[in-house]
Amino acid sequence: MALVLLLGFSLLLSCKEDVKAPEKTASKPNVLFIAVDDLNDWIGCLQGHPQIKTPNMDRLAAMGTLFTNAHTQSPICNPSRTSLLTGYRPSTTGIYGLSPWIRQVPDLKDMVTLPQYFSANGYATYATGKIFHGGYGKGKDPVEFDSLGPASGVKTAPPKKLAGETPGGNNPWVDWGDFGLKKEDTQDYDIASWAVDVLKNTPEEPYFLGVGFFLPHVPLFAPTEHFKKYPKDSVVMPPMLANDRTDTPRSSWYNHWDVPEPRWKWFQEKKQDTLFVQAYLASISFVDDQVGRVLDALEASGQQDNTIIVLWSDHGFHLGEKEISGKNTLWERATRVPLIFAGRGIGVGKRYAEPVELLDIYPTLNELCGLPPKKDLEGHSLVPQLTDSETPRPWPAITTNNWNNHAVRTTNWRYIRYADGEEELYDMKNDPNEWENRIDDQQLKPLVDSLASWLPKENHLPYTGNYQRVLEYKNDSIIWQGKAIEASDPIPGLE
Repeated sequence: MALVLLLGFSLLLSCKEDVKAPEKTASKPNVLFIAVDDLNDWIGCLQGHPQIKTPNMDRLAAMGTLFTNAHTQSPICNPSRTSLLTGYRPSTTGIYGLSPWIRQVPDLKDMVTLPQYFSANGYATYATGKIFHGGYGKGKDPVEFDSLGPASGVKTAPPKKLAGETPGGNNPWVDWGDFGLKKEDTQDYDIASWAVDVLKNTPEEPYFLGVGFFLPHVPLFAPTEHFKKYPKDSVVMPPMLANDRTDTPRSSWYNHWDVPEPRWKWFQEKKQDTLFVQAYLASISFVDDQVGRVLDALEASGQQDNTIIVLWSDHGFHLGEKEISGKNTLWERATRVPLIFAGRGIGVGKRYAEPVELLDIYPTLNELCGLPPKKDLEGHSLVPQLTDSETPRPWPAITTNNWNNHAVRTTNWRYIRYADGEEELYDMKNDPNEWENRIDDQQLKPLVDSLASWLPKENHLPYTGNYQRVLEYKNDSIIWQGKAIEASDPIPGLE
């Protein structure tokens, strides 16, 4: 398959930060950078669901180090990927919603992204599927990779929605189910095939190969063979608590005030709840097969021993927990993600339980590959933990969902504070489902004060214009996607 060369090296010299471009050298390790969209902790090695079958992600974890308490910087695609790939928090960039793309923002357009930094330091860079959000990374000015393969998306869809009409605008992508799909009729299969071809044809070394899978993002259309792994009548539903939001503030709804993903009440009324979970499980197993194809191709290429592999998801996903489906929350289900490193200099078969962040990937890869330190990054290298899984970390994981809404996750606690000052506190050791908000326990006030000290001190106002998933606080008004939320407004889809 032909590779389309897109990157002019002179582009990098125009970036605000000076980046040195040494001669290419084969002594540097290659990087296989695998992203999976909307994947929560439902993989075998994380034990997030008792039925899930993910032998390939599990074998990758056995090859290296699994971070069991890894968290995204934002529970939605664009700001999460922007954070990971630029090395800055959403509160620093002001990117909170599904747009804008950083190259469209004058103050951000010259940021040196992770693949750009590798290119400037002697790497040939390749990517296919969803690495940056949507089609981003594929423009002409600037371009993030040397060579680009198939884009992410849906290759084959049923003639009409399988789930029927859904609330929130009947979005065509909010769909799920089995309609006799074959693996060759999916975009993720094509994405894996392109990556396999790159590896078979011995890419120029050292190389950075990004492979971004779409599923289990909605629509949840997986091949029939994977639905058969999870018969509908035997599907185990995730743990849920009826009326779980009675001890959470009204402001906890604002970040997902009016979204295409239905409330769980709708799933139950329409008898779609089990079908939705089945489709999510099937989609994960299908993607796991595609991950396995890429790992097999790397091994067959003879380059595995000189390749750093990292697998991550941009954020988690709710399937009934906290009475919703989808993302856009500051709870564990939306923030906890798989994060696996394997390769040269990385501990084999290790697990690390202290909180880490996706923000840590950029500095970690820089150090593992011997690149010059990029000192302005806001994450922290995980090399000490990859070398010795007993190495402690002093930092919690921080997730931001829109302007000035944050969660602080330590080993045992989750603290949430919303822009209006409302708070939540959960004992993650004794209450992993976050069913009891402990914020009113006065004995825990010193703990709350300590956790609050980690909240970002500066919060960049959001960029607006396209308001998808953007929440604003202006002139004493709360504004969701450009429309004010009144105190008397019922919660959409619930009341």
